[in-house]
Amino acid sequence: MSLKKFITSRAFFIHLTIAVVLVALLLFVTFKSLQIYTQHGVSYPVPALTGLDIEEATESAQANKLRVEVIDSVYNKNFEPGTVVDQLPLANSKVKENRIIKLTINSNEPEKITLPRLTDISYRQALVIIESIGLQLANTYYQPSEYNDLVLTVMQDSVEVFEGDKIIKGSGIDLVVGRSQGNMRTTLPNLIGFTQKQARSTIADAFLNIGAVIFDNTIETAEDSINAMIWKQSPNPKYTKQIEMGSSVDIWLTTDTVMVNEAFERNF
Repeated sequence: MSLKKFITSRAFFIHLTIAVVLVALLLFVTFKSLQIYTQHGVSYPVPALTGLDIEEATESAQANKLRVEVIDSVYNKNFEPGTVVDQLPLANSKVKENRIIKLTINSNEPEKITLPRLTDISYRQALVIIESIGLQLANTYYQPSEYNDLVLTVMQDSVEVFEGDKIIKGSGIDLVVGRSQGNMRTTLPNLIGFTQKQARSTIADAFLNIGAVIFDNTIETAEDSINAMIWKQSPNPKYTKQIEMGSSVDIWLTTDTVMVNEAFERNF
């Protein structure tokens, strides 16, 4: 039989149909197998592990067909030693079975760092160094001096500290900064919509201090406190444009974006 007659014959169409069916069947089985292997569409909720010890966190993860792995440790005075202070993925995320939840654990002893030289340098230089070594600026105080914006003294808990002293990482220190007479006021920034971290940086740049920090009832976890935004501040920059350097600004924070947006519209 010639090729032309075979292609137009009934037998050719039967073989072609069988081949198409077999290919379709093979593709179907392959995709189904991949879905079963990867558990396509099947996910498990990540439990909230913050505040739990390792044993409790492991049991909670296993109950949700997940695993845990400790990747770091920090010191946080707001948590018990050995408990979880952070996790990734975050609680309530949807993940595949057997996914590893990476944990940061609260260490038993606070990590300490050696205080570098912060005096006799500019205030802004000191801010950069403080942030880079893992400390926080608690307060800025000013005293009359011919050396404008120069750091004169470093304090912690009302006690002077010096270069080479051991300081708990993450703790706050105070800077006493020289200020020439006749230049003691600064523009009050509007902090509405800022996180606490953003506000602290902006306030420091304006030669001011963060005063009271008030969280509303939407703040339930450490993650909430990090992501919360300012919806109110005192003094209010809408009515107070200039303020004495070294003054404190109180802030109120929430995770309610509607409240933040309404406050933003009122103040701009």
